[in-house]
Amino acid sequence: MLKSESSPRTISVCSVLSVAVVFVMLAAAAVPDAVAQAYPSKPIRIIALSSPGSGPDIVGRLIGSRLTEAWGQQAIVDPRPAATGIVGAEIASKAAPDGHTMVIVTSQAVIVSVMYEKLPFNLIRDFAPITMVASTPFILAVHPAVPAASIQELVALARSKPGSLRYGSGGSGSPPHLSAEIFKSMTGTDMLHVPYKGVTPAMIDAVAGQVQMLISVIPAVLPTIKSGRLRALGVTSAKRTALVPDVPTIAETVPGYEFIGWYSLFAPANTPSGIINKLNAEIVKGLNTPEFRERFVALGAEPSTSTPQALAAYLREQTEKMRKAVRDSGARLD
Repeated sequence: MLKSESSPRTISVCSVLSVAVVFVMLAAAAVPDAVAQAYPSKPIRIIALSSPGSGPDIVGRLIGSRLTEAWGQQAIVDPRPAATGIVGAEIASKAAPDGHTMVIVTSQAVIVSVMYEKLPFNLIRDFAPITMVASTPFILAVHPAVPAASIQELVALARSKPGSLRYGSGGSGSPPHLSAEIFKSMTGTDMLHVPYKGVTPAMIDAVAGQVQMLISVIPAVLPTIKSGRLRALGVTSAKRTALVPDVPTIAETVPGYEFIGWYSLFAPANTPSGIINKLNAEIVKGLNTPEFRERFVALGAEPSTSTPQALAAYLREQTEKMRKAVRDSGARLD
């Protein structure tokens, strides 16, 4: 039996190759760190898929102010409301993946993405998640004449009079509309949707009794609730909110029910992980400060952070949830 022995030359070549591989791996690992250290190298653009003064625009400005203060590079919000935000999302998806362009993605943007069969972008494929930024619970309120003082009583009333209760929302395909449709599905009730061009006219008709029920962002209707012109029955978040701590959640009566508005931050796909992680760390740090919490609460929102991986999973989950809600309700964007 022959004994195989490696020659000194073979051993030498293998050693050189091994060392070379190690150096290549170390160099590759150092690239993201080097890229992140050099970032940002120019002003940052945050695209808001809505008009100036809207929720996404304000949230973008709060995040931008934090980044400007931390890094010394100006962060500018670019409102893009055209075509329900589709134009802005396309611009963001095609921007250079270098961290200098980001986009505020909201629950409404996800609804839009499932309502249109063909879009020039895909929220899941064409964007890199950075972090969740904030969540916005909605509130279900009824006219004082409605004989229901709780969600349980409202469900019983709706079941006893199918199709007789009317509820208003800020528009067909809006998050409050779909939250009500999911509520109907989970409770086995039949109520008539009355869409309005915004929450203000919906609230006016709810106060006047033209519609018996309203689901809305909390700040818009809180004054009418405090004055007794509307009665709050429940909030749509899974847990009670500090915005109205005494109002129970709908989930306390309808287990598993949850529907919130939310804001999150994404970059174009293929943005280096080092930049994504640097953005995540700085934004999360800012959102965890008392100052930011107070400013978000004033908007009717609560800071809500995440890892990029958790946000990616949440986006996939919400896309399927909204697709089913849109399909079941037959919702169409106004």
